[in-house]
Amino acid sequence: MNNIKFTIDSEHANKRLDVAIVENMENYTRSRVQQLIAEGCVCCNSKKVLKSCKLNVGDEIEINIPEIKQLELEPQNIPIEIIYEDNDILIVNKEKGMVVHPAIGNPDGTLVNALMYHCGESLSGINGEHRPGIVHRIDKDTSGLLMVAKNDISHNFLSEKLASHDIKREYHAIVHGSIKHDDGTVDEPIGRHTIERKKMSINSKSGKNAVTHYWVLERFNGFSYIKCQLETGRTHQIRVHLASIGHPIAGDLIYGPKRAVTELKGQCLHAKVLGFTHPTTGEEMLFDSNLPDLFTNYLEKLRRKG
Repeated sequence: MNNIKFTIDSEHANKRLDVAIVENMENYTRSRVQQLIAEGCVCCNSKKVLKSCKLNVGDEIEINIPEIKQLELEPQNIPIEIIYEDNDILIVNKEKGMVVHPAIGNPDGTLVNALMYHCGESLSGINGEHRPGIVHRIDKDTSGLLMVAKNDISHNFLSEKLASHDIKREYHAIVHGSIKHDDGTVDEPIGRHTIERKKMSINSKSGKNAVTHYWVLERFNGFSYIKCQLETGRTHQIRVHLASIGHPIAGDLIYGPKRAVTELKGQCLHAKVLGFTHPTTGEEMLFDSNLPDLFTNYLEKLRRKG
């Protein structure tokens, strides 16, 4: 049981209990906090209260967070598209809808479960037992290329290259609106949204440096087809940056308009190109993947409309 205590200051006075807790606990969503309150894990001045309780300066908040059961990772025979493999690395073209690694809410059926079946124990262990081999991630509904390390030496090498911006990562996307300029850069720090904890934001006090470059490939009526390159790798970076300049990714249910393009089944974003130096041979590797059918079908639809 993890016990957290804090006192309400003037900044959080007159706010709801659930809101104040979320603002004081960076890694907890509002729905998770509300669940803890409903389960009787939260007290205000030693009394259990409702989530809508308004707080006063000096109120003592105590939260008892139950221990989370450890996930049991098991290999699963799930088909994945491996486009390159040797003794050190593996390159996967992840399909849209697949979660990269297990977590609460997604205990299995992930890329990691598939990799464990395919590779056995030949995966790096640097990112812990729940993320073996995973050097970097892409979102569930983002498709495309991922590097996987099969040993710790390769993992360390690739992680250092990521940190020094020496890995080429090119994404393609369809975004709302006709982007005025042919190219541009969004240089805005990204951190956890202060209220909606499942979202990231450029308006966060805890924001970290984030840079995204983009180029317009085609323009349509109400949409643009673009490519992006990352200097950094923050959570939801491209999605947040493009939304911040008024061009959210088509189909994005979190950062896009309320009337999302549902036929895309999530954001129309594909990690198309991946380039890096091989950790053992020193060879320059460059991989390019085809756009998935959902992407190309919608692209053709836009072209027909003009």
